[in-house]
Amino acid sequence: MSAIRATSAGRARNGHLEPLENGEMLRAPEFMRRYEAMTDVKKAELIEGIVYMPSPVRFNAHSVPDALILGWLVAYAAETPGTQAGSNGTVKLDVDNVPQPDAALRIVEECGGRSRLDQKGYLVGSPELVVEIAASSSSIDLHKKLQAYRRNGIKEYLVWRTTENAFDWFVLAEGNYQLQPLDAKGICQSAIFPGLILNVPALLAQNGSAVFATLRNGLRSKMHRTFVAELAARKTGKPPRAGH
Repeated sequence: MSAIRATSAGRARNGHLEPLENGEMLRAPEFMRRYEAMTDVKKAELIEGIVYMPSPVRFNAHSVPDALILGWLVAYAAETPGTQAGSNGTVKLDVDNVPQPDAALRIVEECGGRSRLDQKGYLVGSPELVVEIAASSSSIDLHKKLQAYRRNGIKEYLVWRTTENAFDWFVLAEGNYQLQPLDAKGICQSAIFPGLILNVPALLAQNGSAVFATLRNGLRSKMHRTFVAELAARKTGKPPRAGH
C-alpha cells in the first residue's frame, strides 16, 4: 500500500479516526491526528513513513538506563541556561518522520537553537542531541531512525545498546554520522555542548555516582563557562563580557 493510499484510508466509515496500526504507512499529519486521538497510547513513532508502536518496556534493559541518561542530561541543562533536556517528547522532523526519542537535549530557539515549539507544544525541527535506548545493533534505532536523524541534521545521536553493553556516540560531520572517539579513560565529550562529558565505562556499569562526578568536572570547566556566556549573549543580542 502506498503512503498516499494509507493516508486516504485514515477515517472509518462512521467518520471517526482509525487507530494507528504497527507497520502502517502514513504521512505525518495523518499520523499525528490519529496519535492524538488515541489517548491511551503512550508511545508511537513514524519513521520513514512507517508506524512503529513499541512493545512494553523492560525495567533493567530500558527503564533504568533511560532514567540514568536522562538524569545526566537534566543535570547538564540545569547548569546551562538556554538549553533544555526532555524525555519521550514527540518531535516533528518532516512529513515522513515523527519520532519520540527516549531523551533529547536542545538549545532553545531564543539562543539560536534549530528546533521550536508549535502551538500545541510539540517540538518541530531538529534538537541538537537525541538519545535512544536500543536492545541491540539490529534495532531500528541504528538503521532507519539513524538515517532519518542524519538526514534532518541532528548533530549528535547517542545510542545505548543495553543488551550488548555498548554505547555509540555519533556526531554529524560532512553529512554523515561518525563515531565520537573515547579517550584512554573511556571519556567522551560533546562536540555541540561544551562541558557535556560522559564516562562511558561508568555508564555501562550503571554507576551513576561516577557518571555525575565526571559531568561535574565538565560543568566546572572554562569551556562550559564560555558556552553559558555565549548562550546568554545570543539571547540578549549583546556580546559576552570580557573574561568569560
